[in-house]
Parts: sequence; C-alpha cells; structure tokens
Amino acid sequence: MVCTSNLADWPTIVYIYTFMSKSYTFIEKALAFSVHIFTATGVLTAIMAIIAISDAPAMGELKMREAMLWLFAAFIIDGIDGTFARMFKAKEVLPNWDGQNIDYVIDFATYAIIPAFFIYQSDMLPDWGRLGSVFLILMVSALYYGKKGMVSDDQYFVGFPVMWNCVAFYMYFVTDFSQTTNFIFVLIFAILHFVPIKYPYPSHPNRVRNLTIVSSLVFFVTNIWILFIFPQKIVLLQWISMISMLTFGFVSLFVTFSE
Repeated sequence: MVCTSNLADWPTIVYIYTFMSKSYTFIEKALAFSVHIFTATGVLTAIMAIIAISDAPAMGELKMREAMLWLFAAFIIDGIDGTFARMFKAKEVLPNWDGQNIDYVIDFATYAIIPAFFIYQSDMLPDWGRLGSVFLILMVSALYYGKKGMVSDDQYFVGFPVMWNCVAFYMYFVTDFSQTTNFIFVLIFAILHFVPIKYPYPSHPNRVRNLTIVSSLVFFVTNIWILFIFPQKIVLLQWISMISMLTFGFVSLFVTFSE
C-alpha cells in the first residue's frame, strides 16, 4: 500500500483536527453569544434615536438631545464590544457567527443614516443645501465602506471614518457657525473620507494609543456633560470638547506624515 500523504503535512493535519474537534462548554458558548447580543443592542439605540428625532419638530429641541444621547450609547457599545469579543473568544467559540457583520450593519445606521436624518431635521444647514448634504453624506459613507484597506494593517482608519454622529453633535451642540459655514464643513468632511490620512482608533493597539485613550475619556465626559446641561452652554466645556477633538486631528496628521 502506497501512502500519498507528505509527511511534512502531518503537523498541519493534526493541528486542524485538534482545533476542529475542540469542544466548548455551554457557558463558554453562552458568553460568546452574549457578545453578539450586546453588539446587536446597538440597533435598539438606533431606532430610539430615530423616534426622538421624528418627535423633535413637535416636542422641541430637547428631543434632539435625547436622540444624540442614544447615538452616544451606540458609540459606547461599538467601542467596547470588540474587547468583550476577544475576552470570550467569540470567533473561536462560535465560528458560524460573524460579529463584525452585525457591527457593520449597525454602524452604518448610527454613524451615517441617523446623523444625516438628524442634520436634515435640524436648522443647521441652509434650505438650498439641506437635502443635497444628506445625499452627499450617505453616498460618501456607502462608498467608504466599500473601499479596500478602510482599516490599515497597523490598525488605523485610512481616510476620515464614517462618524457623522460627531459632526452632527459638534454643529448642533458645541459650535455656533452659520448655516453656510456648516454646509462647507459637510463638504470638507465628505472629501476627507478619501484623503489617505490615518486616524487612530482608541481600542486598537497602536503607537499613540495612550494619548487617544486619554483624549477619548475627555471627549466622552465633556460631551455627555454638554448634552445633560443643554440648552444651557458653558464656554469652558465647549473649548475642552473642541481641544479633545482637535487632538485626534493633530495625532492623525502626526502619525500619517511621520511615516
């Protein structure tokens, strides 16, 4: 009898057999699946934000604050679910479930569609540019998601990431620019999607992670404070919020051009 298998292949065969035959306990599977459930709760914050924005014309601007709080909740879920997925080895324990696909569906809603609706329903843009701005936001966001290399090998977003929730937040709650100036900012951020600047993601390992984590903490604390006191405004909080966001911008430029 002739054996056709190459002896060099046996370590690989043994590894594959061992990995595929490895069994996980019910608790391990339940914990892994709970991560996907946690990720999926982002869609609940999405629908609550839509309801709040829809109610705003009749019930006032505090509904816009409520909508943004729901979008912030989605932001937090998106920021920490990956940590839980790694902690409970979701990919290994449940190989037939892809949490990243769940993530993408919710992200496009909470970072593009709903912020575009927020901007449309607000009074931040001139009437002549409102619908066109919404179309632009959605089109460039969809195209960005289709771009290969959206995230670099060293864990940076390449091009301004789809974070129109932050753009909407700053235009409505922090800055006080004219409608035309806001329209110009929408154009600038739409173009930046396709400019190859590397933007750090705080929960991913990179060489500026400590700075981005500190900036993120300042960003969240300050901006949640701004939302809770709205419509009252405190200039100091506005400046701290702007500085935390500008820090991300300067870090992104430093990372991009220092390489």
